Amino acid sequence: MIVKRKKEEEDSWIRMSQPSVLLATASYDHTIRFWEAKSGRCYRTIQYPDSQVNRLEITPDKRYLAAAGNPHIRLFDVNSNSPQPVMSYDGHTSNVMAVGFQCDGNWMYSGSEDGTVKIWDLRAPGCQREYESRAAVNTVVLHPNQTELISGDQNGNIPCVGFDGKFMQLRIGARG
Repeated sequence: MIVKRKKEEEDSWIRMSQPSVLLATASYDHTIRFWEAKSGRCYRTIQYPDSQVNRLEITPDKRYLAAAGNPHIRLFDVNSNSPQPVMSYDGHTSNVMAVGFQCDGNWMYSGSEDGTVKIWDLRAPGCQREYESRAAVNTVVLHPNQTELISGDQNGNIPCVGFDGKFMQLRIGARG
């Protein structure tokens, strides 16, 4: 969108590349939608032909959107009108159920129903580190200290893995 404004009797043109508040949605319909939060207007649609979209996450600098599907993660430029991803991350063999970013945005983590948690360096192609779970991974979060990943699998295991290689396993039992 291009806006014409008067400032001290001079014309100035300002390019508005995106709304001030970004909202992105996706689902099993293979479509990612970007919305203006204030007006509720959808201003961009991207088809995600690989599969349903299981999870979306925006990078800390709000430049990119990660879409997790089966079995890929696609990274889209939020400010571009291109429907093509700027990067694809391949390595999981089943549904990617979790994706997130470290606070400085240099690396991304993911968890999949294939039972793996992966760490990806956004500045280099390929998986940088991988941890195996005992079952399909449903969720992964980054500890606030930014040095440990905590995941949850379908068997109730909650592994906590530090980037120094230390590993701690918790088990949540069924309530009876």
